[in-house]
Amino acid sequence: MAFDLKQLTIVQKRISDCRACPNVVGPPIHGPAIESEIFLVGQAPGPHEGKKGRPFAHTAGKRLFEWFQSAGQVSEEKFRASVYMVAVARCFPGKAKGGADRVPDAMEIKNCSEHMGREVELLRPRLVIAVGRLAIETILGEKVFSKKAKLSEVVGRTFRARYFGYDVDVIPLPHPSGLSSWHKVEPGVSLLRDALGIVVHHEAWLRTFEINRP
Repeated sequence: MAFDLKQLTIVQKRISDCRACPNVVGPPIHGPAIESEIFLVGQAPGPHEGKKGRPFAHTAGKRLFEWFQSAGQVSEEKFRASVYMVAVARCFPGKAKGGADRVPDAMEIKNCSEHMGREVELLRPRLVIAVGRLAIETILGEKVFSKKAKLSEVVGRTFRARYFGYDVDVIPLPHPSGLSSWHKVEPGVSLLRDALGIVVHHEAWLRTFEINRP
């Protein structure tokens, strides 16, 4: 199926105009309307992304792009121009009572999934990079990655999954938040390195960034 930029732009306009969830802090955030066979799926925007109008625009994003630069020699600018960046929830959920960012609830995830399904239908990704527990759980499902499961059970591996009706390879990554120490100590350090190695050697990555396999 030929890429339909007009239809993807319409979907993104619907996302930008969406006000379905009363408890979130807008505006909805999405990356540019580009053709890509790679999706990067995060949890939800933080409080800074709304001001800057793009996903992973603060300190966690800086660390995330450092990972890809180190593993694949791909700059943030090149990554943003080549990978379709989305999130399980498109708006900042606000703060929880303890002061941390609130995790999107089931209805918020469902509302956003309607947009996500259409994006997947239009782009038909081959590779999905799932960043953080919520993205991993949402994509792989409770049977593969339950709320009690450890990141060490999935990071460093590739999973074949059915994603909005299409077969995709899913590579989980930990969330790059500075509040998390998982990716800073073992086994997280080694598993993250393994996962990034799998990402940058995936056929979709090699095609996207026009890298010739040695």
